[in-house]
Amino acid sequence: MNVQIPRHVWIEMLDTAERDACDVIIEMESLTVYTAMFVTFDYLRRQMDLSHAISQQFPDTPAVRYVAIETPHILVEKLERETIEDTIDNLLALDVFEGFFTQVTEDEEQQEHFPNGNGKRATTEVAAVVISDVLSVEGD
Repeated sequence: MNVQIPRHVWIEMLDTAERDACDVIIEMESLTVYTAMFVTFDYLRRQMDLSHAISQQFPDTPAVRYVAIETPHILVEKLERETIEDTIDNLLALDVFEGFFTQVTEDEEQQEHFPNGNGKRATTEVAAVVISDVLSVEGD
């Protein structure tokens, strides 16, 4: 088991009226940084409605509701700080955290070599921009 302890957790709500998704960046005590998107069921429904509306615009495409998720998403009931932090604690305790979070690396070359083998990395520059612009959610 790889014991990691979060040092900082930053939460940035996506710039939508729905407030149904947020980016979460975690800095561990080891100074390793991870990121993931937390979403609610409303976010998934909204994405399905959007895909349906778009598919209706193409004559050779059947109108269908679906969500194709590319980046790590963690589904929670509510986007409250306590819920997010408790979810992180659970993922760490179950030793599955690195399977759902993207580790941020120092440079592009490091993206090719993965100690955990999950193949997901982002650059420090991306995380630095998000951290500098982050908005913290304080119990709604």
